[in-house]
Amino acid sequence: MQLTLWTYEVPPQVGAMRIATAMKDVHYVLHAPQGDTYADLLFTMIERLPRRPPVTYTTFQARDLGGDTAELFKTAAKEAFARFQPAAMMVGASCTAELIQDDPGGLARALELPIPVVPLELPSYQRKENWGAAETFYQMVRALAGAKRERAAGQGRPRCNVLGPTALGYRHRDDLREICGLLEEIGVEVNVVAPLDATPADLGRLQDAEFNVVMYPEIASVAANWLQRNFGQPFTRTVPIGVNATHDFIREVAQLAGLDPEPLLARTASRARWYARSVDSTYLTGKRVFIFGDATHAVAAARVATQEMGFTVVGLGTYSREFAREIREAAKLYDVEPLITDDYLEVEEHILAAQPELVLGTQMERHIAKRAGIPCAVISAPVHVQDFPARYSPQMGFEGACVLFDTWVHPLMMGLEEHLIGMFRGDSEFHEDAAPSHLGGVRRELRAAPAQPADAAPAETDAPSPAPATPSDPTAAAWVATWQADAERELKKIPFFVRGKARRNTERYAAEKQLATITVDTLYDAKAHFSR
Repeated sequence: MQLTLWTYEVPPQVGAMRIATAMKDVHYVLHAPQGDTYADLLFTMIERLPRRPPVTYTTFQARDLGGDTAELFKTAAKEAFARFQPAAMMVGASCTAELIQDDPGGLARALELPIPVVPLELPSYQRKENWGAAETFYQMVRALAGAKRERAAGQGRPRCNVLGPTALGYRHRDDLREICGLLEEIGVEVNVVAPLDATPADLGRLQDAEFNVVMYPEIASVAANWLQRNFGQPFTRTVPIGVNATHDFIREVAQLAGLDPEPLLARTASRARWYARSVDSTYLTGKRVFIFGDATHAVAAARVATQEMGFTVVGLGTYSREFAREIREAAKLYDVEPLITDDYLEVEEHILAAQPELVLGTQMERHIAKRAGIPCAVISAPVHVQDFPARYSPQMGFEGACVLFDTWVHPLMMGLEEHLIGMFRGDSEFHEDAAPSHLGGVRRELRAAPAQPADAAPAETDAPSPAPATPSDPTAAAWVATWQADAERELKKIPFFVRGKARRNTERYAAEKQLATITVDTLYDAKAHFSR
């Protein structure tokens, strides 16, 4: 374990809580000390659920460690069953309780409760949240799907299960609505959606479908593989994020269902695709973007960014070590080094080194980008309350493609507004120290400052100074030029959304010309040089 201020994933028992909270008629008895009940806040405060998660904690204290903590667990399990009358129960231990080795599974079996009890062994010191959710869903499916039997008769249409959406999932409810609508248009009947809103009885009906749709591989791929091995159900590999991926998804589902996808493909259109081809959006081409998040959303975002937006991917990474192979394969397509880490400080170093014009990431990257003055859009968990909007805002399907386009492009479009503000920089309301409005900066008081000579050091302000750029050209890597104060001030007059590119080009030009100092003339010479 690593002590850190921020973390991308919490311990695996929270992943189990996401499954329990998503399902109905299920209760989770968690052997945990008093301090481990913090996870409830994630659901009630972040996702704003109107109810607490269906979890009973044993909440033992330090003084209980000298007694029989196993008996405390058995009492808590009996009382939870008597009070909530669930159709199935999950039992497990938190990271702290794991150390005392009370074996919740064995203790629960000894109670001989008249319902299925699913023991969860989630190694808290080796695994994390998404793995815990995937393992919990797999164990629930394995325990409740039942023995193989003849498929129940359908209503004439092909049937599928939709697997993966959970509680506390990033846009999971909206994505589910979009995908179910797509399946209906294709002509496929949804048999069971799990784990979201599924009951233990619903898991017993999973084998009645011909195939499975996996929305989030981090959550559902393990269970989908088990269903394929035991019930012969193939599953989809395409995650429909973006227009092109949605078309591929429609074709894949239609092939599994034995249907013709062309009628649906012929009548689908996307406002995002039309706008991306319009004259107004040509300035998007070549924008440098850094992408980091869970593997599913990061890989999908890189495809959308390059194929549908015309961006250039300069960084691609994930904190999901279980899906490192997928990220490495995707990184080869964009000729970038894959970043596999759960250390947000390492991610920050890579972002500052790449100097992108847009960051697509988690709420951690949002904070990093804000400090660096770079536009950012959130594409992946972990997220905060603002990323659980009241409006319908999917990431998947054709509507999701429109949401992505708006979410990613608007921070860049704000650059045009900032450029206009720059034209009135002498005005008291739009002075040059005013931070970009969409980055949440606080305007500082306008203060008269004495003029400085050209060779003086720049005056200190409350604003963070931009990180020094590392020339991307291999021949320039060993040469570092010094910026004069007046050149730095001139650089600030360039709109922020292209300022990073101007800095890189100028430093590259200075390195090629072996210039030790960058002046205003150097800045404009570099501009002329690279404009040819």
